[in-house]
Amino acid sequence: MENKIAVFRREQFNAAHRLNNPEWSEAENQRVFGKCNNPNFHGHNYILELKVVGVPDPKTGYVLDMKILSDIIQQEVIKKFDHRNLNLDTEEFKTLNPTAENIAIVIWNLVRPRIDEKLDLFVRLYETERNFVEYPVK
Repeated sequence: MENKIAVFRREQFNAAHRLNNPEWSEAENQRVFGKCNNPNFHGHNYILELKVVGVPDPKTGYVLDMKILSDIIQQEVIKKFDHRNLNLDTEEFKTLNPTAENIAIVIWNLVRPRIDEKLDLFVRLYETERNFVEYPVK
């Protein structure tokens, strides 16, 4: 039996967004999204945790070198989203409502091609201390 283990990397980024469905009226958007529908946007200090699961390499002892994982997060997430307005400044959310759920899925899709296919990847994104999402769900 292989000895799978999980390694984690935590990073932080700050971003503004507005939850809004352009197909709905202002009243419906306000009813559904409340203060998160502020036309002038609002921001979060997001905490991002990536979990990588696999068998340690017999030569290095690593599942994945954490420096490499950190570099991937910097390139694929932090440089794109940190101190940005997700609705206005990013291609990923030009037409996608930047909910925590959608942000986590986008991050997974950005990072997944950079991680060896034999490793499992999971994203946990904290929007606040009490509110967070995970993708994918097993």
